[in-house]
Amino acid sequence: MAGILVDNDIGGEFDVLMHYLTSPAWSEAWNDLALTVFSLNDFGLQPSAPDRLVWQACQQAQAILITANRNDDGPDSLEATIRDLGRADSLPVLTLADPQRVMRDKPYAKRVAEQLLEYLFDMENYRGTGRLYLP
Repeated sequence: MAGILVDNDIGGEFDVLMHYLTSPAWSEAWNDLALTVFSLNDFGLQPSAPDRLVWQACQQAQAILITANRNDDGPDSLEATIRDLGRADSLPVLTLADPQRVMRDKPYAKRVAEQLLEYLFDMENYRGTGRLYLP
């Protein structure tokens, strides 16, 4: 796993999570992961890029997509893509279950960051699961 792709819909929420991940309590664990945090732009993708293209770019780069609102609204939707193209070795998509709450509830945001770290450290065991929710 090379990194994390932060979807355009959760930039502020991910900044909140990074506050915890880089805090003295967790920075050593976060640094041990040695992950690059990517944006869609880093992959040459626009914010309006189809979910299928975003997922494929993540799989090719071995980057975990973290998102909030990729949906099941057609054949190129994230859910359809995971069903159609997902394999036993595919990286899962991590989805914020309640992105607004991350922004307003510090204890909740801390739990989300902690769950994120747990998933990242154990990611090889989650390949092929499709989607995981935080928390």
